[in-house]
Amino acid sequence: MKSLSPTIFCLLIFSFIFSSCSKEDDGIYFSETKETLFEKSSYSDIELEIFNLINNHRKSLNLSNLTPLNIVSGVANGHTKYMIEKGAPNHDNFMERTQILSKNANAKHVGENVAFGYNSAQGAVNGWLNSSTHKSLIENPYFTHFGISTERDANGRNYFTNIFITK
Repeated sequence: MKSLSPTIFCLLIFSFIFSSCSKEDDGIYFSETKETLFEKSSYSDIELEIFNLINNHRKSLNLSNLTPLNIVSGVANGHTKYMIEKGAPNHDNFMERTQILSKNANAKHVGENVAFGYNSAQGAVNGWLNSSTHKSLIENPYFTHFGISTERDANGRNYFTNIFITK
């Protein structure tokens, strides 16, 4: 397992560096109050199913379960709303989300998966597991907590933000 640690660490650094699509902060949700950013305290059925699917997958690999954390889901929720406003899935402002979680959730490492258009939790999770980059975040043994947000746009399309942290 020791030989995997540098590989996983390098993969994480690589994904963090290249996952932020834009350095520009257009203020769509960062101008909101702290309470608005962190307000997520209840979960939809699809979000609860995603928590279970991810933890069941990790369990099948003998990895520890991730603990849902409302503050992480609140930050994820802000990004999901941002993607709906933009009309496209993205990782814009990832570094700002990382800073918020570092400061407010004591996150040491942050990773993020986003998805668009899936009609079910299983579809979104399968999509992530079929992508090596997304899968590496789900299977990262160092992550301890996670949050999820799923919202539908006006056309009925689902947007997903799944954030992982190490505390």
